[in-house]
Amino acid sequence: MEALFTAAALSFGVVFVGEMGDKSQLMALTFATRYRLRSVILGMSIAITALIGLSVALGSALGNLLPTDWIRLAAAVLFIGFGLWALRGESADDDEDGHVVKERRSGLLTVIGAMFLAELGDKTMIMSLTLGSQYNGWGVWLGGTAGMLAADLLAVFAGVWVAKHVPERFIRWGSAAIFIVLGVILGIEAVTALTD
Repeated sequence: MEALFTAAALSFGVVFVGEMGDKSQLMALTFATRYRLRSVILGMSIAITALIGLSVALGSALGNLLPTDWIRLAAAVLFIGFGLWALRGESADDDEDGHVVKERRSGLLTVIGAMFLAELGDKTMIMSLTLGSQYNGWGVWLGGTAGMLAADLLAVFAGVWVAKHVPERFIRWGSAAIFIVLGVILGIEAVTALTD
């Protein structure tokens, strides 16, 4: 039991600190300005739980077999697509909290897919693979999931504040810019890694 708690505490700290300022926080903030809070939190929870679980299950031995550069390139194309989609705007609905957010039926799936793809092969996955190969797997999964969720929830609540206080057109342009820039960065990283 002590090994579980040690692994969970270590993983929480490593992943939480590693996620500060990471692209997943920018995505979480952006999603919180565009979708219902429950869709963002549920989508992030599903994606993060699955990602950390996959990382721990694979372990460091199988980590080198994943085609992470191709996955990163697919994520880059997806992000640029999200950015272009954000530019077109959508109709607004009232959230249960009373603020106006945009929501498509696919909002939950968008959050799950984007978060999962963005972090696949990223430092969070590598940290979880490494920790999972050295410490109690259940502890790493619990601690890593909680650490990433905690870091990204900070960004979600910042995004909710932004949605309430910043005009919609600035949110739309800012969201588009964030996704396109992240897509370009991911694309450059993927192409550079594939050509080395």
